[in-house]
Amino acid sequence: MMHAARVTRRTGPSGVEVQRIPAPTAADGEVLVEVRAAGVTFPELLLSYGRYQERPPLPFVLGGEFAGVVRQAPPGSPFAPGDRVACASAQRGFAELAAVPVGHVLPLPDRIGFPAAACLPANYLTMTFGLLHRGRLRPGETVLVHGASGGLGVAAMQLASAFGATVIAVTSTPLAELLAPVGYAPDHVVPVEGFAAAVRDLTGGRGVDLVVDPVGNDRLEQSLDCLAPLGRALVLGFAGGTIPVLATDRLGRRNADVVGVGWGAFLAARPERLHAEWRRLLPLVERGLARPPIGRLLPLHSAAEALTMLEHRTARGRIVLLP
Repeated sequence: MMHAARVTRRTGPSGVEVQRIPAPTAADGEVLVEVRAAGVTFPELLLSYGRYQERPPLPFVLGGEFAGVVRQAPPGSPFAPGDRVACASAQRGFAELAAVPVGHVLPLPDRIGFPAAACLPANYLTMTFGLLHRGRLRPGETVLVHGASGGLGVAAMQLASAFGATVIAVTSTPLAELLAPVGYAPDHVVPVEGFAAAVRDLTGGRGVDLVVDPVGNDRLEQSLDCLAPLGRALVLGFAGGTIPVLATDRLGRRNADVVGVGWGAFLAARPERLHAEWRRLLPLVERGLARPPIGRLLPLHSAAEALTMLEHRTARGRIVLLP
């Protein structure tokens, strides 16, 4: 038996209960992992309400990214009992044990702690894929990041800087307190109100080469006004609540691209890319260039509280559960 945080009713955090349930067993091709830390992400909140694109049958365990120690591994796999790993998997990490397909298990160097590792797969791998593959980012370019205080925003800023770009952060909340503990600061910070005009001033009227937008609402439309010629705008999500609709005739004025970033959808067709992107990311993590700011470490029984904090935006930095 083990403890796990499960969605028992699609009523948001109030429907999440920590229960004692049978421990999983590893099927063929699965690794059994003792979970040491699990990152809390926005999709978990949506899943608790039944508003995500996936609707697992009730009850189900939450937790799509986590880290821990291998208890059991299939013969011929690259893992053995005692190995430290991170996992990017279907919801199952808000638990003491998780059975994970071997292809979703990632080797974890000793120098990276479990809480930090539990915050890497979703946001940081999304952004290596988004910036380099979908955004075609090159050293010396300028990147505008919306939602800079959120998990995707922080990952986008740190990685863009690591890849040699100048970063302009757009935020409605102070960043210094959030980012100081991880030793990072963007090159420029501008407020949400009037950001397009501020960006034009900062760039001498040229604009930015790449926009990272996980917010939605009217951000994307306004961002087109501060794109440089041949600029690209990455659409990663709609945390603001509204999916934007664009007049596509505006794209021709700057020969601009609006590019969708769907890391999960890409992996469904190209699962081998998970390990390739992880190998690209690890050196940046080990050098301290990609460090998720962790705001709260909470015990597993506080899973509902963690989701409530996420919903009400009362946490500064990532929330991590410790089973």
